[in-house]
Amino acid sequence: MRTPEAYKESLRAMRPNVYKFGELIEDVTEHPATRRSVEGHAQIYEQAMLPEQEEVFTTLSSLTGERISRYLSIIRSAEDMLANSRMKRRMFNLTGTCTGARCVGWNALNTMWSVTHDIDKKFETDYHHRLREWILYAQANDLAVAGALTDPKGDRTKAPSEQEDPDVHLHIVGWEEGGITLRGAKVMIAGASAANEIFVLPGSKYKDSDADFAVACVVPRDMEGITIVEARHPNDGRDLEEGFDNPVDIGGITQGYILFDDVVVPAGRVFMAGEFGFTGRLIERFITPYRSAIGGCVAGQGDLMIGAAVLMARANGLSERTFRQKLVDMSINNETTYGMGIAAAVLGKVHSSGSWLCDPLLANINKVHVATLPYETKRITQEIGGGIAETGCMPSWKDLGSEEYGELLRKYLTADADGMRRAKAARMIEWLTLGSGVPGTMHGGGSPDGARMFVSSKTGLEEKVKLVERLMGEDEQDPGE
Repeated sequence: MRTPEAYKESLRAMRPNVYKFGELIEDVTEHPATRRSVEGHAQIYEQAMLPEQEEVFTTLSSLTGERISRYLSIIRSAEDMLANSRMKRRMFNLTGTCTGARCVGWNALNTMWSVTHDIDKKFETDYHHRLREWILYAQANDLAVAGALTDPKGDRTKAPSEQEDPDVHLHIVGWEEGGITLRGAKVMIAGASAANEIFVLPGSKYKDSDADFAVACVVPRDMEGITIVEARHPNDGRDLEEGFDNPVDIGGITQGYILFDDVVVPAGRVFMAGEFGFTGRLIERFITPYRSAIGGCVAGQGDLMIGAAVLMARANGLSERTFRQKLVDMSINNETTYGMGIAAAVLGKVHSSGSWLCDPLLANINKVHVATLPYETKRITQEIGGGIAETGCMPSWKDLGSEEYGELLRKYLTADADGMRRAKAARMIEWLTLGSGVPGTMHGGGSPDGARMFVSSKTGLEEKVKLVERLMGEDEQDPGE
């Protein structure tokens, strides 16, 4: 396993291909737009080195028996999924935000472990062997792997093959004996600039006419023909500022648009190429563990919001007892998403490939909770924090340190705590609830309406009606007849 410094050195050695604000970022480990995201991911490598965190962040490879990062393991049991949730909660505690350059790629490789097994069984292909060889390589090098599903999509009323411009869905434009050529894009990809490699999956369930869009593969982030453009965030510009205006120095979300310009992918890195009939189960097997474990993500950030709310209350001279019921409600929100995700993990089952599949109904119910409860937690955090935290109406770090008027600003910001500490607490709440600390809980891992559709299809209304009919004795003769 790699040290944090070895991880960062691997990023420095890559071809610069990440842009933001029209500027090529020569070194993602140092540029202010990407450095915090890299530092957040480096925390994963650091945690894996700590004996007290070994059980959570590492495991023994089911392929080699060697100790590896859990982010590159095959999930084979409910216990592995529980470790997934614990690890994600811990990472949000440490960084305040997403570390998608490891968790989403991990989800992708586990998805394809069972799907390639199924494809090979039907078509006698060798996708599963290819995937196994790549996983061995990834484990040996302790790679950070981002996952990429979302396509630009174009006109949502049309299938990929019906689009005026087919490039709005990533697709195969060339078939060679040694691999395939890809054109198109994947968008809003978490942690792209902090990744060594990108694991690409189809973004939806496809029909036979969309076979060229049914592609799964893994590519180095700096592969020839790939360009990454980092998206801006609601508080952009803040990442270029100093001091506590960007309050978290070891974490920050980045999301990239990954542009594929005739990228040639070697056959050994291709795990699906045209097998459209398996895209439906692929999507289900991706979203199920993702929607299960994201309960740990939002609970981890919820822990920070509770802490920040208490700090702000104390800075204002108020006891947390004043807000006890609100704090209890925040804790209930946290543990609801965390517990529902654990339930989905425990009630899963083993696939014939040996990987663990979470319970799909509970995982999708958790997605609906994740799309609502964290926002209520954020609202309560702002309510406790007061206007100084919620409105963003606060001088900058530089103004507070001004020799000319900073002392007066700090004076008028002072309450029970001194002005600088109160300002830091307020800025942290702003970051957690309004800024780059906000995870994609509404649409990350798919939309809540999509999850509701899945829940509707699995609820089993008729079975529940029959249960009531039996209690009503409708299988007996009506005495009025």
